[in-house]
Amino acid sequence: MELNRREFIKLSGAAIASIALGNLGFNLREAYSHSQVLKIRMAKETTTICPYCAVGCGIICHTDLVTKKVINTEGDPDHPINEGALCAKGAALFQLINNPNRITKPLYRAPYSDKWQEVTWEWALEKIARCVKETRDRFFIIKNEKGQIVNRVEAIAHVGSAALDNEECWLIQAMMRALGLVYIEHQARI
Repeated sequence: MELNRREFIKLSGAAIASIALGNLGFNLREAYSHSQVLKIRMAKETTTICPYCAVGCGIICHTDLVTKKVINTEGDPDHPINEGALCAKGAALFQLINNPNRITKPLYRAPYSDKWQEVTWEWALEKIARCVKETRDRFFIIKNEKGQIVNRVEAIAHVGSAALDNEECWLIQAMMRALGLVYIEHQARI
């Protein structure tokens, strides 16, 4: 192979550039090998809604079939609201799901205590139901000052979530009204 001066300079420049990039940490072989196998190719794909605000952006969750853990989240390009785009909070949803500091069990702090203790879901739900019943029974108002029948409770309030759909909101609203609550609010209005 014969090289003239111009070809020699081009070849030398390319070699120097590749050595310089290699020393900066660029490894094209590693990038190429990762592009060959997608980590989501054998994962179960599930569509869901972002839990953060009331916009309701669509998200695709990929779950590993063996470990049953979420391995990827991304915007749903077929969703009519966000068309695949996500805000910073929605894009970071994967970190929320796989955070080792995420609380996954109910915690209870007794009155005047400074320590939280882990309790079971059954105990927590029973405690909540008991407190709601006791408060409702204690503060239930049958008639107002004018003698009109009002059947309400002013000592309990409910704040809804923007992550709920219309059907869930209807059920919760019906339950709160059946309890006699008048202070019912929603996160999107606050």
